[in-house]
Amino acid sequence: MKKFNIRKVLDGLKEVSSSTPSVQVGPQENHLIQETIQSEHFQLCKTVRHGFPYQPSSMAFDPVQKILAIGTQSGALRLFGRPGVECYCQHETGAAVIQLQFLINEGALVSALADDSVHLWNLRQKRPAILHSLKFNRERITFCHLPFQSKWLYIGTERGNIHIVNVESFTLSGYVIMWNKAIELSSKAHPGPVVHISDNPMDEGKLIIGFESGIVVLWDLKSKKADYRYTYDEAIHSVAWHHEGKQFICSHSDGTLTIWNVRGQGKPIQTITPHGKQPKDGKKPEPCKPILKVEYKTTRNGEPFIILSGGLSYDTVGRRPCLTVMHGKSTAVLEMDYPIVDFLTLCETPYPNDFQEPYAVVVLLEKDLVVIDLAQNGYPIFENPYPLTIHESPVTCCEYFADCPVDLIPALYSVGSRQKRQGYSKKEWPISGGNWGQGTQSYPEIIITGHADGTVKFWDASAIMLQVLYKLKTAKVFDRNRSKEDKGSTETSDEDPFAIQIMAWCPESRMLCVAGVSANVIIYRFSKLEVTTEVVQLLEVRMQYELNDIESPEGGGGGGEHSSAHPTPGASPQTSGPPSHPSTSSNNSDGGNIPCLKVRSTPLKQSPGYQVDLVVQLVWVSGEPPQQITSLALNSSYGLVVFGNSNGLAVVDYIQKTVVLNLGTVELYGSNDPYQRQPRSPRKTRQPSGGLCDINEGSATSEDRCKSPTSDHRDNSFSRSRSSSVTSIDKEAKEAVSSFHFSESFARKGDSTLTPCLYVGTSLGTVLALAVTLPPAGEQRQLQPVIIAPTGMLVRVKGSIMRMAFLDSTGALVPHAYEPWFEPNVTADGEEREKVRKRRPVSVSPSTSQDLNESQYAVVCSEKQAKVISLPSQTCIYKHSITETSFILRADVVQMSQGACVACFCANGHIMTLSVPGLRPLMDVNYLPLTDMRIARTFCFTNLGQAMYLCSPTEIQRITYSQDICENLQEMLGELFTPVETPEAPNRGFFKGLFGGGAQSLDREELFGEIAAGKASRSLAQHIPGPGGIEGMKGAASGIVGDLARARIALDERGQKLGELDERTAAMMASADSFSKHAHDMMLKCKDKKWYQF
Repeated sequence: MKKFNIRKVLDGLKEVSSSTPSVQVGPQENHLIQETIQSEHFQLCKTVRHGFPYQPSSMAFDPVQKILAIGTQSGALRLFGRPGVECYCQHETGAAVIQLQFLINEGALVSALADDSVHLWNLRQKRPAILHSLKFNRERITFCHLPFQSKWLYIGTERGNIHIVNVESFTLSGYVIMWNKAIELSSKAHPGPVVHISDNPMDEGKLIIGFESGIVVLWDLKSKKADYRYTYDEAIHSVAWHHEGKQFICSHSDGTLTIWNVRGQGKPIQTITPHGKQPKDGKKPEPCKPILKVEYKTTRNGEPFIILSGGLSYDTVGRRPCLTVMHGKSTAVLEMDYPIVDFLTLCETPYPNDFQEPYAVVVLLEKDLVVIDLAQNGYPIFENPYPLTIHESPVTCCEYFADCPVDLIPALYSVGSRQKRQGYSKKEWPISGGNWGQGTQSYPEIIITGHADGTVKFWDASAIMLQVLYKLKTAKVFDRNRSKEDKGSTETSDEDPFAIQIMAWCPESRMLCVAGVSANVIIYRFSKLEVTTEVVQLLEVRMQYELNDIESPEGGGGGGEHSSAHPTPGASPQTSGPPSHPSTSSNNSDGGNIPCLKVRSTPLKQSPGYQVDLVVQLVWVSGEPPQQITSLALNSSYGLVVFGNSNGLAVVDYIQKTVVLNLGTVELYGSNDPYQRQPRSPRKTRQPSGGLCDINEGSATSEDRCKSPTSDHRDNSFSRSRSSSVTSIDKEAKEAVSSFHFSESFARKGDSTLTPCLYVGTSLGTVLALAVTLPPAGEQRQLQPVIIAPTGMLVRVKGSIMRMAFLDSTGALVPHAYEPWFEPNVTADGEEREKVRKRRPVSVSPSTSQDLNESQYAVVCSEKQAKVISLPSQTCIYKHSITETSFILRADVVQMSQGACVACFCANGHIMTLSVPGLRPLMDVNYLPLTDMRIARTFCFTNLGQAMYLCSPTEIQRITYSQDICENLQEMLGELFTPVETPEAPNRGFFKGLFGGGAQSLDREELFGEIAAGKASRSLAQHIPGPGGIEGMKGAASGIVGDLARARIALDERGQKLGELDERTAAMMASADSFSKHAHDMMLKCKDKKWYQF
């Protein structure tokens, strides 16, 4: 026993010695490991963002490039092409994006923001950049319109005026349409903000302007006066043209649509209330909710489509938001799961003066993106290929695994593909623009997300893509006996009793273990075969924190039978469900032995995939709810799962389905507890634990109910005060188990052989060792007990223990022992199973390493510092104080291509890496200025320089800290812009050309240019050149397009459209015979082109 006291003194000295970075402590000659990893191997950058754009506010589509853009309330811009081509950009101000307009087939996009700025984005580079910005000072922007193939952008304002911007130079024209000129002079009232601007499809010289108050004006650009005015006594929300330019339709705040003839004065030719009940006596139908948007699309061979959002009658309380499609005499009302933000009709032609031929509707909802097929009966939706369902239920935890076994993704995909829904459109996904990147990164990556409703999703995250592979519903294991009638649908809606709190996964054996918020642990095996489980195997465990009568257990696994934390009398597998009444078999008859959730008692049909093997539940003890599980680990080679909470830890043998060890934290120390603890009764300072659900008996108080981790009760580490000294322990503080690590190591000081060990880290900074004695593999493993004995304290560190790992004598990471995956549902020949079940030996041969006198290094990282201890001598050889003022939220020991390192994410937003075993600081980047609880809970590092976190409730942000990946990222990213020929303009026809009619063109340059219109007021708006100007263009694209772009940037030209140019150039390279002719054509066509059009 003496050695521990000396150890303590030494430890105290070391704590005092210094907190300077990377102190080398102890003898040096044995630890000359050459570290290959250097700081130049590290660089931090964002790679990709996946998921649904959080809080979307606007949308646009390029019908030629087939690219969709979505803007959000936080100024983010997400661009989507074919599945796998997506891109994220951010406006620096963070103002909401109120409108987006593509320069169709030009590789550019205009965004208008709520802070009254307009920006031009260049999409011809893999990371789009802003070329120009214009900030309005005196007017608020309410609506923008950019006609197809025009360079003049109309901007409507809150004051009712319209300004015109040259998109090439991003300067204002002197031509302004003032509100008082547009409306009738006799009307004294202000017409309200501009809510719509568009030009007549057949006459570019005529502009229709919609004012909020209900006035619509047809403005003649040349004569600078209003041709016609149309007034209606309801506010206008949107306006849409018939493609022939003779009629337009308006949607109003009373749920009506009005259709007007352009030349018709006074009254609309038709008024429709799509959802209004028609009174019999011919009166006006009752008003409905506003129709927020209407689109009017024509077809060559049939009736036009009128598509609208909103307009439902007021008596449809609780009705879901709807999109209404009116086609001829039929009206289809399509219910949506979330409110509609915007919708767009996708049409075959980009020309507004041709039959539109609509084929799909893209509906942007608050939390989803839906695409409806208009060409099929019943309007089915397309199956969405983007990973937009991350937030289907709020994410409560994540794990990220890079460099997985190669057979894993195909195995998960094959079981997941059976979960697909039916009834989708048969057509290809219509948003199909862009090209994939040429990534060389080939290793498999998997992200696992745990959710508030108890689901676990597996995602293929290889090569900067993301797609869902498989979804597991853990709640199926439990009875959902609290029916809706019992609880009232609203009362307990914030409770998520099935929420996933921690996940442990062994990719090689495919064993999965999840800990839920209701103090339960479920162990799953992976199977390719369907099976029906008659009885779900259940273990009930009692964990209690009592110090009234401590007798120190002398080593041995028998400590589990100790009075303060003993297994339930029924800790053997129970065949029935848990007792639903307080159990009388224990001495506590006042509400003991009740678990929080009831395991189902009926047979469970389990599809191929993850199938439940064992459920472990913590039960109430003496009227105390069980404490939430704070740590979890599994080892498939040993067949053990271990979990801990603020009371202690329990080790479960899932092969024999028994509890091997159940110890209070204090008992791990034996008689060498370094802390002076006050005996206390558990009842007095009952913690309002945020994770327990109400039991039917009603014995739980309201705060004991199961709160969801989405309400951020877990890991409230931002608020809890940190004690700087590890030796002082608050009388009330419990020592929780904060982390585990299984490894083949030296269990005791001076051991000469490696044995299976379990290392336990606590919230007070202690690492304790337990020796694991396993029966021989094979039949004996099923019959003989596993014995686990505490062997004392390994080290004390400042702050709660986050992560432990082991290095061999060469400084390489010791891989975790595992059992290879086998099919559990085959009653294979005994021999086959025997071969499979043999333990995989860990690659350390003690004989050779003994010459070095040291065999292993334990790396221990707490929320404040890191230490490296050499084993079996148990001396601390390196220590490094990672942070003094903050604390670490996540630490992982990861394998890079150049060697291993410790990666840490700090609460002050810094991301750091340290070498092992020397703990040299390699990288320290202040990445996030302010971290929120979501990032803290979901941040994780994995091997090969990859990391991720949830940057919003709906989006995963992936980052890399590897220099290699940063350098190759450009190649891996997809291209949004591809050279495509603009479709031919519609023919005007002989008679239309002869007698007029057909589309009238207008020389806008002549009208809006400086010569005719003069200069705009300087104080109205200021021009800001963007960071992605010519420089951005130079690095823009790669391949043929890039070379062409670079050659053309120098030319100041305008004229023929860019898509044709690129097509021609590609053809030029392919066919040498027509080369000279094309070159000549090109010279003529390029004469008048401006630089931005390249």
